Amino acid sequence: MTTRLSPTDLAPEFSLPVAGGGTISSADLSGKRAIVYFYPAASTPGCTTQACDFRDSLASLQGAGFTVVGISPDPVAKLESFVTSEHLTFPLASDEDKSVATAFGAYGEKKLYGKVVTGIIRSTFVIDAEGRIELAQYNVRATGHVAKLRRDLGIDAA
Repeated sequence: MTTRLSPTDLAPEFSLPVAGGGTISSADLSGKRAIVYFYPAASTPGCTTQACDFRDSLASLQGAGFTVVGISPDPVAKLESFVTSEHLTFPLASDEDKSVATAFGAYGEKKLYGKVVTGIIRSTFVIDAEGRIELAQYNVRATGHVAKLRRDLGIDAA
């Protein structure tokens, strides 16, 4: 059974390579509120919908003080292609060994088309400026998730 995070838990520390070069780490998010979301695979229909929703809502999220980071098990080269094709304007990080997803409880058993499989569990975490989980959402739907998240956080659309 995958360990799930709850509000007030410390967010796991991480450092991952990002599309466009360099890395992003939990230390980079220190002192900021962040939305870190895990998605199964770049350039698939659901993940594209979700990433584009974050892109289209980025101004309102940043205006409310949030940094957005997407994490998937895709290699950096695939993420770079995804960023370019979808004009994404926030960091996408590569967690090829799924260690960060596992630490967040976003990797494990899930249902896919009625079958139990092991993989990335589409999940979103809001992390406060002190590095604690404010909100942990597992098994989110790609479509409409960002709008629901904005409502949950009291953020108006920009």
